[in-house]
Amino acid sequence: MVDASRLRLRAAEIAEEVLFPAALAVDAADRVPASHLDLLAAEGLYGAAVPEDGDGRDFPLLASLVESLASGCLTTAFVWLQHHGPVSAAAYSEQPGIRDAWLGALSTGERRAGIALAGLRSRTAPMRVRAVGGGFLLDGEAPWVTGWDMIDVLYTAARDEHDDVHFLLVDAIAGPTLGVTPLELVAVQASRTVNVRFESHFVPADRLADVRPYAAWSSSDASGSALNGFLALGTAARCCRLIGPSPLDAELAATRASLLAADPAATPAARAAASDLALRATATLAVRTGARAVLRGEHAQRLLREAAFLLVFGNRPAIRDELLARLR
Repeated sequence: MVDASRLRLRAAEIAEEVLFPAALAVDAADRVPASHLDLLAAEGLYGAAVPEDGDGRDFPLLASLVESLASGCLTTAFVWLQHHGPVSAAAYSEQPGIRDAWLGALSTGERRAGIALAGLRSRTAPMRVRAVGGGFLLDGEAPWVTGWDMIDVLYTAARDEHDDVHFLLVDAIAGPTLGVTPLELVAVQASRTVNVRFESHFVPADRLADVRPYAAWSSSDASGSALNGFLALGTAARCCRLIGPSPLDAELAATRASLLAADPAATPAARAAASDLALRATATLAVRTGARAVLRGEHAQRLLREAAFLLVFGNRPAIRDELLARLR
């Protein structure tokens, strides 16, 4: 059973004692230190999304963990966050053998996962899947895959000829039929985010975790994930601590409450508010820091770049429109 109080406390301690002191070094590195991710696994943080007694995951707990870890090091939190979708998928899968084969190792962090879902929305090379003897073949490109060389498996989505989405657990190993292109990002470069290209890539049948009509997936995806907004709140929270007491503190609390309470219809506005707050908080910190804020050794410039990244990460049209309205 997940001990929510202990996880909240340990996440906050790790953010302050381990992640934040190393955040500038991670920002300049080519990958998140293995010791960071190993520590999160050892403390049980890779299993936080495992449902309790069939009642579903504890969203307020996950939100708190995301905000705490992101306040320490956004890059580390970003890589770790990708893992929880596959954990939930394994927990709820009705496909034979998936839960037994995968949930234990994923929930302990023995196996670590990323996601390759954005290919469903690609206009140039959408992810496609077709059944063959013994399994499936994948074709297309999955952009924005995070954690490459730090994960073992990719939770990958592709559409078949009937417009059904197949969710497959794919080994995260490059080869003749699976190629990767590293991306140069304005922030979180150490997340090792890549584009993945599949060319008739074979996946065994026992890696199928779920099948869902595309229309059903698309409607649930349209509002975007509220959980992603807590990355922005973590960035804003760090700024509030560095700035000291200010009106931003009350705004952070109100934005957090709105995001926690948001239903699918309210999520785009709540997500936009979180990203907007992170941008204004980091700008405030930069101005208060003064000319030193543009030096690479200062947290202000790192946080400002991360806020820019979070303006567009995980966006959907409704979130973008809400953000543009705020920025206008």
